[in-house]
Amino acid sequence: MPGLLIAIVGAESTGKSTLAQSLQQRLSEATGLRCAWAPELLREWCDQAGRTPRPEEQAAIAAAQATRCEALALSADLVLCDTTPLMTAVYSELLFDDHSLLDTGLAFHRRCALTLLTALDLPWVADGLQRDGAHVRAPVDAAVRRALMGAGLGWSVVAGSGAQRLEAALNAITPLLLARKTAPLPATGLFSRLQARQDALPEWRWACDNCDVPECEHLLNRRR
Repeated sequence: MPGLLIAIVGAESTGKSTLAQSLQQRLSEATGLRCAWAPELLREWCDQAGRTPRPEEQAAIAAAQATRCEALALSADLVLCDTTPLMTAVYSELLFDDHSLLDTGLAFHRRCALTLLTALDLPWVADGLQRDGAHVRAPVDAAVRRALMGAGLGWSVVAGSGAQRLEAALNAITPLLLARKTAPLPATGLFSRLQARQDALPEWRWACDNCDVPECEHLLNRRR
């Protein structure tokens, strides 16, 4: 049985790669699960080509990213997908007015057990050819939300910096892992700690007409 796919998506310079690697290390060490990190293929492509992709090259990049994630899932319990074909589709839409990749991008997310959306609360940092600038982050974030919501797909926002951001991601992943764990929980370790924290949380009713509005999340963070 293939491992679980956890999608990590978001605008540029929002810590996706750092989060994916941190989750892979933390979950591997604390749970004993075979956790794999699927790096972003676009970064490698740009480094090798010395440029960003042309419109007609986007589909192959999206397909290769999906193949990389699904190949790792054949030998891992859990794969942290450091971006997905949906991000390629979103950039194709915004940069080239090409909507043709959206359906396949969303189809990949339907195969994912969880989607983590990295918030815009980190400063923009230049890094390689694929970074366009801070001004594109809000439109990309909005396009990702719009696509997922239009397809009826949920996501968990990951905000904060450093350890706080990692803990936010672990909070989102915990229910998924606990639901799939059949053996008794150990007396110590990540599972038992997260189980206790999960049990202490109040029951949430999540129904908001504006659940795709990032300002709501920013207000929540300020009130913490």
